[in-house]
Amino acid sequence: MRETLDKVVGAHKVVLFMKGTKDFPQCGFSHTVVQILRSLDVPFETLDVLSNEALRQGLKDYSSWPTFPQLYIDGEFFGGCDITLSQAFYLLWLKPTHMTVASCV
Repeated sequence: MRETLDKVVGAHKVVLFMKGTKDFPQCGFSHTVVQILRSLDVPFETLDVLSNEALRQGLKDYSSWPTFPQLYIDGEFFGGCDITLSQAFYLLWLKPTHMTVASCV
């Protein structure tokens, strides 16, 4: 499972393992992270942990984080909903085009 998860998180700049899908989240915490990423226009992929028990359990070991959602950025575990909320400003830097000084004038 670890090798598979390494490939998945390495294949995407931002990947969210969540309950449900980005179009139909199945819990409030997953919904919150999706809304943060969307509001910041951060491109991201999702995987539904409710549809695969082995994935759900494997991720808990992989990240040493017992709950979902789990957000990965650049192949590294970023955190869950609480960390995403507190670090939303950092996520601005993941946008395809960064804000420049000239765009603020």
